[in-house]
Amino acid sequence: MGDALTRQEKQERLESFGRAPAVLCVALRQFPKKMWLYKPAVDRWSIHEVILHLADAEATAYVRCRRFIAEPGGPLLRFDSARWAGTLGYFHQSTRQALEIIKRLRAMTYQLLISIPESVWFHTVEHPKDGGITLEQWFERQEEHMGRHIEQMKRNYESWLKTHPQRKPASPPLPRVITVSAGGC
Repeated sequence: MGDALTRQEKQERLESFGRAPAVLCVALRQFPKKMWLYKPAVDRWSIHEVILHLADAEATAYVRCRRFIAEPGGPLLRFDSARWAGTLGYFHQSTRQALEIIKRLRAMTYQLLISIPESVWFHTVEHPKDGGITLEQWFERQEEHMGRHIEQMKRNYESWLKTHPQRKPASPPLPRVITVSAGGC
């Protein structure tokens, strides 16, 4: 993260940030639910766990974003994703509810970010690992986060396919129509 984003770059990233939950829902439709608990290795997350992590990360981002805007200069909430995943019982939590959390909190954060004055993008807070960072620097990281996890899910699926080869359909498959609904994935 170097130079400040141009107005056009920021606008494009904001739109990408706002669309990310819908992109996640479309991506999830590629993966059979029967493989969502599949872990490619003991120390790797399943798709189910990634979804729960994304909900926790979104809740944390919701608070962090507001901290930048309302309390610049203060400390940023620490978020140890491995510890949260290991102690919060992700296996027993609902991915449907997690996806709702992601969509609602992302929409609220997006609406807030598109309304702030340009000067607020340069507010700083103290990040637990990185020291002083601006809202813009934090936002650049946040905007990329969900996409990295969608790629992780794709790698999980590819790994799962190697051990669970797909059967050939008896007849040609029907064309698939992808729609994004407001109420869920």
